[in-house]
Amino acid sequence: MTDTQELLRQRTLEVIERHDELAQKMADPDVLGDSDRLREAAKEHSDLEQAVEVGRRYLRLLDELEQAQELLDDEDDEEIVEMARAEVDELESRIDALQDRLRRLLVPKDPHADRAAVLEIRAGAGGDEAALFAGDLHRMYSRYVADRGWTMEVVSSNRGSAGGFKEIISVVRGDDAYGTLRYESGVHRVQRVPETESSGRIHTSAASVAVLPEAREVDVEIDPSEITVDVFRASGPGGQSVNTTDSAVRITHEPTGLVVSCQDEKSQHKNRSRAMQVLRSRLLDLRIQQQEKKREAKRRQQVGSGDRSAKIRTYNFPQNRVTDHRINLTMHRLEEILDGDLEELIDALRVAYAEERLQEAVGE
Repeated sequence: MTDTQELLRQRTLEVIERHDELAQKMADPDVLGDSDRLREAAKEHSDLEQAVEVGRRYLRLLDELEQAQELLDDEDDEEIVEMARAEVDELESRIDALQDRLRRLLVPKDPHADRAAVLEIRAGAGGDEAALFAGDLHRMYSRYVADRGWTMEVVSSNRGSAGGFKEIISVVRGDDAYGTLRYESGVHRVQRVPETESSGRIHTSAASVAVLPEAREVDVEIDPSEITVDVFRASGPGGQSVNTTDSAVRITHEPTGLVVSCQDEKSQHKNRSRAMQVLRSRLLDLRIQQQEKKREAKRRQQVGSGDRSAKIRTYNFPQNRVTDHRINLTMHRLEEILDGDLEELIDALRVAYAEERLQEAVGE
């Protein structure tokens, strides 16, 4: 049995045991009489159902493989050995086909995975070229979102003087939006010859991406006495009424120093509502990041760590290359990726993160 098979076997047995415990708990008269406890147990029991079903199938295949290997080792009859060898090959193939699915099902579920995602893109080092690259990233995610049938709503934007964005904040809604996009958090770097560069010299610039779970009012309580709200005149595109009235809103959360500005709407009320929405999400994300730091010593990689200062990916135009540095994955199809074809990248990150979390779950 390989290390991966043993790891999955251990975790599967733990999940099956928990599933059985929950079934007994749901039959307990004390729990049956408490609607909140019953609902909580029933939800966890239901969440584990698919992992248990696939896990039991996996355990049966491992048992059959062990029996076939024993026959292969102990039998002298060449015909029986050949049959056992063929059975081992078939079982190993079926086990391999099941492992990735089981790995994902066994990873402890992120409680925020099903939330909408607040996607923040900011130009970093590189001046106008960084703002243009931030615009490219926004376009990349917009196309990815559209291809998946999700929706993206721009909450706030600040355009660069030469195009692109100094900052753009959007809310992405769709099945597992945050759970899928969370791996995009970090510094994205681009290497290319800017249109304004007459000598053909390659420049390096960067943009940061932050993906936050959308917070609800019940998640984060904001004390009105701890925020300062400023209104000011919006700038940039948006129509005459936007630019001539104090419709833009800036909210400062004094305890953390977080500042959120929104000016895309003509209504001061709508801008304030959107700014509060983003502020709640940032405060929830801050809480999550603090929890992640407590686990950091156990982590083997940066996958999913949300370290916003870490360089996670490089887009190299001269070599038609995209490299994700967290999992050492290089792909030579830059244009397709910038057109929103992120499936392979995100799937690879999901698998790497699932492996890491699975090992943590077994070790806890």
